[in-house]
Amino acid sequence: MKNYSIAAIPADGIGPEVISAGIDVLKALEKRLGTLRFSFQTFEWGSDYYKAHGVMMPEDGLAQLKAFDAIYFGAVGAPDVPDHITLWGLRLPICQGFDQYANVRPTRILPGIESPLRHAGPGALDWVIVRENSEGEYSGNGGRAHRGLPEEVGTEVAIFTRVGVTRIMRYAFRLAQSRPRKLLTVVTKSNAQRHGMVMWDEIAAEVAAEFPDVSWDKMLVDAMTVRMTLHPQSLDTIVATNLHADILSDLAGALAGSLGVAPTANIDPERRFPSMFEPIHGSAFDITGKGIANPVASFWTAAQMLEHLGEADAAALLLSAVDQVCSTGIKTPDVGGSANTRQVTDAVIHAILES
Repeated sequence: MKNYSIAAIPADGIGPEVISAGIDVLKALEKRLGTLRFSFQTFEWGSDYYKAHGVMMPEDGLAQLKAFDAIYFGAVGAPDVPDHITLWGLRLPICQGFDQYANVRPTRILPGIESPLRHAGPGALDWVIVRENSEGEYSGNGGRAHRGLPEEVGTEVAIFTRVGVTRIMRYAFRLAQSRPRKLLTVVTKSNAQRHGMVMWDEIAAEVAAEFPDVSWDKMLVDAMTVRMTLHPQSLDTIVATNLHADILSDLAGALAGSLGVAPTANIDPERRFPSMFEPIHGSAFDITGKGIANPVASFWTAAQMLEHLGEADAAALLLSAVDQVCSTGIKTPDVGGSANTRQVTDAVIHAILES
């Protein structure tokens, strides 16, 4: 019996709804397999905590999380709290404090879910986007001067280091090497950003020499949106900067049918700290409390967590159950169904227990 301690941070919006559903599904896997056990501790951090305490999480928050095997994160953000406070107060301190420098976002069209791409069904789109998660455009450097005056200035400085770029390139090339097509696309904007992004390109070429069995190409980020839409089969593994991959992965989720099915893993590849797993979709205030949030992204995220913990068979069983349920038409409204969160969750649990 393997025991895993998981820190659950449901946080804001639909986060508590989908994390609760994910925990129920993980408990079903525990029952079905009999070889692993999860213990969850929930941390009620987020926007409500901020309104009560003036901070998104306690000062010793990272110290409280450090001993866990993984972090299962819901969503952060509230209509009445500025976005930069919620993001920089909770999610980013965890990602940066635990050096989760590889943000991994797989994308595929699930059975029974319709893609907005013409003639695209399951198998037509199978990507993994690797997002540099520690520096780049979200490094937090910059500031504002002369506030409120006509000459007010705001700067946002993107930071690219040789260490940071090299390690994310190596991670992406290794991931591409592990996949059947052994194909990597490096996204850039070096025609306009002639310092950091030119270094990004140069380091990509240097690291590529270490992986002669991986084919790779380079795309400007604007052209990449066209390629993703018109020639999706030409892509497999993708690596991009913090900002570029953030944008492209939302496009990828939409092309797969809905952000409600899109997962994320924030990985510390060196395993010095717990990694964090979260759905892409965000807080989704418009449907919070309605019971119709799509839990599939949370389930797929849980599968990523299982893979990271070394439980590949459990992850495969979970994803197979999700595919089975989606293919039968038990889906939430965002992907054209009429089921609610509980019904989808119960169907996945049934598929796991009956597998």
